[in-house]
Amino acid sequence: MSREQIVTGAADMIRRRGLNATSIREVAKHAGTPLGSTYHYFPGGKTQLAAEAVQWAGGTVSKVLTAKLRKGPVDGLRAFFALWRQIVTESGFQAGCPVLAVSIEENASPQALVAAADAFRAWTGQLAASLEEHGVAPGRARSLANLCVSAAEGAVAMCRAERSIDPLDDVAAELTALLQAATEDPEMRHTVHNRG
Repeated sequence: MSREQIVTGAADMIRRRGLNATSIREVAKHAGTPLGSTYHYFPGGKTQLAAEAVQWAGGTVSKVLTAKLRKGPVDGLRAFFALWRQIVTESGFQAGCPVLAVSIEENASPQALVAAADAFRAWTGQLAASLEEHGVAPGRARSLANLCVSAAEGAVAMCRAERSIDPLDDVAAELTALLQAATEDPEMRHTVHNRG
């Protein structure tokens, strides 16, 4: 059993159960790894493993975005939503995002919270950079990227609660249209609603 299998197993358990309901013992069992090996690889225990699981999840999504954003922000957004759609449906609405799961845990370690914030910043940064490359003003690009990531996370949570993929599909369709307009219509490239 490799170290990465333990990390991916931890990410899977966190996205299904949340951080507090995930123990080192259960991760070892889930990954098919002896408990001693898990502690060998992760001497910092659950704190270290949770942070690395979130880093792994964040990196996995970033790789998908990197590959698809080469074709533009709309393709990147579609891939982002397709990834979450696959995770939610293939798990029978039992799994969501481990990054979000750690973010909302009351007792998450500072290391895990930093990893979660870094993941969200990476995703929004990638999307914002692609929007800027396609003519969207920097402030507008950042705002749209934050909207896309936060709406996707909320839609995933709604899908799990409702046992329906409709919220994710609806949000994906609306945001796809919004990004298409923002990249194609010069008037939409600079429009940012006042925060007042």
